[in-house]
Amino acid sequence: MVTSPDLDRSAILRESAAAVRHLARICFKTGPPTHTGVELEWTVHDAADPARPVDATRLRAALGRHSPATLDAASPAEPLRHGGMVTLEPGGQLEISTPPRPSVAALIRATEADIAQVTGLLAAAGLTVGRSGIDPHRRPRPVVETPRYRAMRGAFDRRGPAGRTMMYSTAGLQICLDAGEPDQVADRWAAAHAVGPALLAAFASATRHAGRPTGWASARMAAWLAIDPSRTRPVWSPARAADDPTDAWISYVLAAPLLCLRRHNADWTAPPGVTFADWLDGALPQPPTTDDLDYHVSTLFPPVRPRGYLELRYLDAQPDRDWRLPLAVLTALFSDPGTVREAYTIATPVADRWSTAARHGLADPALAAAAAALLDLALTALPRLELPAGTHDEIQRGVRRRLAAAERRDQ
Repeated sequence: MVTSPDLDRSAILRESAAAVRHLARICFKTGPPTHTGVELEWTVHDAADPARPVDATRLRAALGRHSPATLDAASPAEPLRHGGMVTLEPGGQLEISTPPRPSVAALIRATEADIAQVTGLLAAAGLTVGRSGIDPHRRPRPVVETPRYRAMRGAFDRRGPAGRTMMYSTAGLQICLDAGEPDQVADRWAAAHAVGPALLAAFASATRHAGRPTGWASARMAAWLAIDPSRTRPVWSPARAADDPTDAWISYVLAAPLLCLRRHNADWTAPPGVTFADWLDGALPQPPTTDDLDYHVSTLFPPVRPRGYLELRYLDAQPDRDWRLPLAVLTALFSDPGTVREAYTIATPVADRWSTAARHGLADPALAAAAAALLDLALTALPRLELPAGTHDEIQRGVRRRLAAAERRDQ
């Protein structure tokens, strides 16, 4: 996964052209698409009573030297043995972010080892991780409080309760893929979006929240979609498929309102409605820096976010070891330019059906048909990943189960 070069993060941005140049340099880092990364989130529960609240003190004691600074300012925040970093979301959801690996097999081995390490730490403290994309037992409640999280909550509260649900109750699975060579970026960018609704439907796992059925296949994605379209809607859509990816992302970033404004005190509340473009035009007393721009980008949450690589953010957390299934499906679909184009062709008819996928999942016939075709294509391409025989067979069986479910719904 190609990383960004060193840049002057403190440079003052006195005009929009400088911000455009900065974003254009860092949004897509091109090169051979060889690396893959994964970020896994889970809700965390008391092993004996999953509806019991788990507070920050208990999490801090369980994670010890791996506690992130947001949980313990004095923690060394040590990586796990295979390089994964532990972070916590505002509701106490645990996340492992892996270093990118040059093969899916290496990524799976390292990630499984890090999961075993961190779940062992939790088990010793009487804790366990959830199995779905939203907390099925507890109502939203804050566990980790920071100035950023308080400002986010205030901004999201202006639009309703979905922000708190997202912050405190949801857990996702993010797959990170290289952007590819310069002549591949547009195809990979479009396909990463186009396959999203069908794969969201195929791997939806968030049907119950706070002890009740939600009426959604993915209540996690429903929460994201209800927060703030200026920062959660897809950047790409079939209606604007011809747009240059870099130009589309720059427009998205500059038009989004500030979610928080970093200060030396605990109040990071941003002036409502002020976009980054407004800031560049002098809406605030001090001009922004490149670091401010990078931080603003970190507060944008579209289903696919360019971070030099492509961060695919639309999947629900999966039970047990099933996180390997969407990882294998997506890396197989993106393993060859021809397969990328075929996946795009299959998915385009349902590429804008994000809300339908979140609501109905595979109960929607068009999404079920597209999911079945994509899973079948992924199975065809799976040998390219060169997985160990046992892992290949396990994943193949798991994907076939999902394929059978999609085919039943498509009939």
